[in-house]
Amino acid sequence: MMSDLLPLLLKGLVVTIEVTALASLLAMFMACGAALAKLSPVRGLRWLANIYIEVFRGTSLLVQLFWLYFVLPLPPFNLELSSFVVAVIGLGLHIGAYGAEVMRGALESVPRGQIEAAVALNMPPHRRFVRIVLPQALVNAIPPATNLLIELLKGTSLISLITMADLTFRANQLVQLTFMSREVFGVTLLIYFVLAQCINFGMRSVARRFSRGIVRESR
Repeated sequence: MMSDLLPLLLKGLVVTIEVTALASLLAMFMACGAALAKLSPVRGLRWLANIYIEVFRGTSLLVQLFWLYFVLPLPPFNLELSSFVVAVIGLGLHIGAYGAEVMRGALESVPRGQIEAAVALNMPPHRRFVRIVLPQALVNAIPPATNLLIELLKGTSLISLITMADLTFRANQLVQLTFMSREVFGVTLLIYFVLAQCINFGMRSVARRFSRGIVRESR
């Protein structure tokens, strides 16, 4: 009986993976951009970065999704977005705000002596950032970033409330049809766990690769 229900769960799984992947890319972009803006000598950029970070960290993800989906189509915005776009934007901006603080701390953790040595060697600022600062910052940022990506994955369960037919939405559908709540939610729980472990394994592999790159550069 459970095997007959798996195809519907797999349809929801595909949606969950798609949203997680695209929202993760947006979150990484926003995290790096906001972190650099917050460290910028330009006061306006720091001000904008602080507003973004505090707004999205200080409000509920669910309310943010509702606002994007139900409020934006109303005047004066008149901007109607599909539930898929809202899910990607909402999750990406929300996790990106947390990631910005992670990335800022990682950038500031790079030993000052190495930067001063690069300056003494007349290395251009952009090259200094790409060759010295960024690789070390990424290695330092990966462990907390892994936690944030797993939080993003778990946050996708909320997009069912804006009519997205994700894994949680399909699981609820099956429970209402079959009343097999123990079996359906048990399989759903296992799927989320496996996805989280895939993220964990992938980020560890990335961390090892970056670490080896830093060792080669130091030589």
